[in-house]
Amino acid sequence: MHSSGAIDQFLNTYFAPFADFLSAIVFFAPTIAGVEVPIIVLWLIAAALFLTVWLRFQPITGLAHSIGVIRGKYTRKTDPGEVSSFQALATELSGTVGLGNIAGVAVAISIGGPGAALWIVLFGFLAMSVKMAEATLGSKYREIDDDGHTHGGPMYYLRHGLADVGFKKFGIVLSFLYAAFTLIGVFGAGNLFQSNQGAAILSDQLGIAFLQDNRWVIGAIMAALAALVIVGGIQSIGTWTARITPLMAIVYFLCVLAIIIMNIQAVPEAVAKIFSTAATGEGVTGGAIGVAIVGIQRALFSNAAGVGSAGMAHSASKTKEPATEGFTAMWEPLVDSVIVCTLTAIAITVTGVYEDGSGDGIVMTANAFGTVASWFPYILTVSVALFAFSTILSYYYYGNLAAEFLFGRSAFVKRGFQIVWILAVILGSAVSMDAVINFSDAVFFLMTIPNLLGIYFLAKIVRYEILRHKVKLETGAIAVVDPALAVGMGDHEPTEQQVAEARALEEEENAKYEALKQRLADDPDWPHREG
Repeated sequence: MHSSGAIDQFLNTYFAPFADFLSAIVFFAPTIAGVEVPIIVLWLIAAALFLTVWLRFQPITGLAHSIGVIRGKYTRKTDPGEVSSFQALATELSGTVGLGNIAGVAVAISIGGPGAALWIVLFGFLAMSVKMAEATLGSKYREIDDDGHTHGGPMYYLRHGLADVGFKKFGIVLSFLYAAFTLIGVFGAGNLFQSNQGAAILSDQLGIAFLQDNRWVIGAIMAALAALVIVGGIQSIGTWTARITPLMAIVYFLCVLAIIIMNIQAVPEAVAKIFSTAATGEGVTGGAIGVAIVGIQRALFSNAAGVGSAGMAHSASKTKEPATEGFTAMWEPLVDSVIVCTLTAIAITVTGVYEDGSGDGIVMTANAFGTVASWFPYILTVSVALFAFSTILSYYYYGNLAAEFLFGRSAFVKRGFQIVWILAVILGSAVSMDAVINFSDAVFFLMTIPNLLGIYFLAKIVRYEILRHKVKLETGAIAVVDPALAVGMGDHEPTEQQVAEARALEEEENAKYEALKQRLADDPDWPHREG
């Protein structure tokens, strides 16, 4: 490992102790059957299992319908919102498909063996229902300004949703707790960790001594580029992520596929090892339970299920049906933890780079890439830099929503948060790997406490929205929209004529509704007549 510069050493002296203290509190782990089991991990497992059953296994029964939803076939360009469902999906994926898959899977395998990867995949499947609940509620309880700008996420469905079910004061407390945790959590997982890993691999691959001792220089470059994008808000972020996230995923997929092909003879043994060590936990403290805990903990950091970020990303989508965002969001853990993590795990296992126990996650993955060709790790370098950059963009949006919720929607709050966010990118690039991981994991998991607690209270509303949507679909109440008016996956801005027609239709429907109310009020036989 390269020596740290003076700034690295100074920051690590004061930052690491705080990170260790916070991590010890959040990951308190009593010993159960001889294994230390973090309470927070059990909290996540319980929620994922409950929602999967409660929502009637939508990751299986609703998967086909979700493809049409993602393509924007059921929503109109004139629907309220700022981005398409696909752009919201890309924004959320840009914050999850990245270092959690590249470095996180490698770390999990180095600690828990190849079997940890199977637990990442299994929890990824269960996490699909959690994301569905978050996105549905985020869309249902969002606030929309007169100018069309949206504000949503767990802080809003905790405040408004719990008020709807009779727990107004409790909802207010949870909403402010969540917003406060989010301000901390996004800085850890979506800023410091990303800039740290991006700077680490760039300085290592470039081999320039000055950058290796002063990684903050790379952080400053990343910060400047991020500033150019975030000033445009969610529409600018959505446009960027919708273009670059699919490209990054395809490039990474092809690279990992090349690694697997180059080591094709070792694939059967690697797959067998993943399944066998997941069940036995061979060589891992705590056996199978120990492997499961490692895998699930890494899975959360990878797909962010339970954190609530899906509720924020999809609150900006153009839709009048909250459930459409639930069906869209459940693809995030599928792509992230089931597909990408599986490929990464096989690549790490077939190359055997995890066996020597040296290096951090990103170094192990780079070594796996190096088995194809000497220049192959440079592709990983570019991928990591882009993944880290896109995550910084998406998590800025989440953090800004939390800041505005806590301190008000003013230009001063927005600009102040932007400045602090950009400076944090530089800070993260100069802090040690261990300190950043401890801090990121701890604050990230804190967000799950108020979020999942609120979702339990709103579980009936979530199921009602999801199942009602499917009934409306089956009865024809929801139909495929004319392609000229459908949101689609690309341009989603309506023409002036489409806006005028939508406004006229809405006024006509409101007039009919008011006329119906009046007729019923005048009917002496109507049992619910006012007065």
